[in-house]
Amino acid sequence: MPISAPDAINPAFQHTKEQLFRPFRFGQWARLALVGLLAGELGSGGSCHFNQSFPTNTQHPASQQAFLGPNWPPQLANHTALFTGMVLAVIVIGFVLLVLFTYIGSVMRFILFDSVIARECHIRAGWARRRGPGLRFFWWQIVFMLVSFAAILIVIAIPLTCAWSLGWLAHARDHIPEIVLGGLGLLLVLFVLLVVLGVVHVMTKDFVVPQMALEDISAVEGWRRLWLLLKAEKASYAGYIGMKIVLGIGAAVAVTIVALIVIFAVLIPVGGVGVVAYLAGKAAGWSWNFHTIALAVVLGCVLLAVLVFLIALISVPVIVFFPAYSIYFFAQRYPPLASLLWPEAPAPAAPV
Repeated sequence: MPISAPDAINPAFQHTKEQLFRPFRFGQWARLALVGLLAGELGSGGSCHFNQSFPTNTQHPASQQAFLGPNWPPQLANHTALFTGMVLAVIVIGFVLLVLFTYIGSVMRFILFDSVIARECHIRAGWARRRGPGLRFFWWQIVFMLVSFAAILIVIAIPLTCAWSLGWLAHARDHIPEIVLGGLGLLLVLFVLLVVLGVVHVMTKDFVVPQMALEDISAVEGWRRLWLLLKAEKASYAGYIGMKIVLGIGAAVAVTIVALIVIFAVLIPVGGVGVVAYLAGKAAGWSWNFHTIALAVVLGCVLLAVLVFLIALISVPVIVFFPAYSIYFFAQRYPPLASLLWPEAPAPAAPV
């Protein structure tokens, strides 16, 4: 019988220890951190707040002041068209980066799978070998994102349209109970939808990607085969999702604690250097302009990239464990993966 979700924890844990610590190799560790980060196996975020009052120009038109506010640099406040163009450029660049990193992450997902199976991470060779299935997985992810966005939009738009047509929004004080109950119902439906989308995403990367990697099939064909397995073992796969949620919460707590310690250890000296640089610049007569703001943004982005990569380095055991967990759970249900994970010993040579 195939192993259950709890039974797959121990072999995945042993696999992670052997791959990362027997022996420990920093080069492999760093490559796994990069692959896991780009493959989306790591969740990270950061925020920063910067508030600086710029001198205002009393000759600005009232419409520009109302649009941009009094604290914007004169270079932007005097050129609303430039400001609008910058906003549009940021949106376009953000969309392009989203598509680019989705493609990179699609290929990296296969490289991560190969790295866990082979216990070796080779990014350049993996990229050359996995561009084909990575491209097919990329198109699946694009379609999935579009469908997810459309589904969320429909779930939100339908009740809002009904509320507006019934006059609840125009006379909100007269329909507080209906609005509250409708809002709770909307949140419940939206939560269920997000859970379903999350489960589909997890199932795809855990159980469809191995099929695409080993048999060179499409994601749709992989899901058709997986659906047959799901119908045959509903309880086993439900237990897998539940166990993965529990393990994910525990891993997130552990990684967050260690990451906070590392972040503070990095930010304290960096913050001290930043304060000294700010005071030195102020004493030298520097002021906030396009060049100094651009320099601050670049340095902030560099610092953010360093922090994200440090968090990825901390998370390497998690990056390896969870793919290994899905592999050991799925291997006894998918013979091509089992034969790759546990190759048969060669037959002894016949005596001469």
